[in-house]
Amino acid sequence: MAAWFLDELEHAGRENLDPAHVARYDAKEDAGGAAEVALLKGLGLSRESVVAEFGAGTGQFTAAVAPACARVIAVDVSEPMLERLQAKVAELDLVNVEVVQAGFLSYEHAGAPADFVYSRYALHHLPDFWKAVALGRLRDMLRPGGVLRLWDVVYDFEPADAEARIEAWCATGGRGAEAEWSRAELEEHVRDEHSTFSWILEPMLVRCGFEVAVAEHSADRIFAKYLLRAT
Repeated sequence: MAAWFLDELEHAGRENLDPAHVARYDAKEDAGGAAEVALLKGLGLSRESVVAEFGAGTGQFTAAVAPACARVIAVDVSEPMLERLQAKVAELDLVNVEVVQAGFLSYEHAGAPADFVYSRYALHHLPDFWKAVALGRLRDMLRPGGVLRLWDVVYDFEPADAEARIEAWCATGGRGAEAEWSRAELEEHVRDEHSTFSWILEPMLVRCGFEVAVAEHSADRIFAKYLLRAT
């Protein structure tokens, strides 16, 4: 690996490498896996489909989609996350799930192209240069017309509004981190991670070979959900 290449583990996010955080993650964050699988079924997900999830975490989506497709590749750089994911795969006897310790930049796809790629709250760990590299790699592993379902923290406001928007978001955080996202965790995200503006990310998606079929932004202009087609 070249000396200038990004160390994905160093950019994984402090909390995602913390076993205590991993142990309480499912209580704090619900990926809505069943609804996401239903959405993808409406886009052609079938028992013959190949699905890859990047930033699979504890495997909420992986566990939901596995019964609906032929193959799931669950990719994450965090060893504590992967340990929990592997335990869940074993508990549920999901024989079509492959767990891979890698990231957007280091995963090497083998076999048939993916029909669907799914990523939820993971791309923001990469600076913008590396986001573009990662998105190009996702496009290369998808079949033409394949779907990228992307959720992330994406700032859909002007730089002049940043202080007010970010302060309002941080004010929604709780005091503790046991069963909710604390103010300190939200502040850490803004300060230390690499969420970007929608008007940077969305042209990047097009440049990297995707058609933006759907772009949904939350009322507070902090979160985004995308449905993207590989062109």
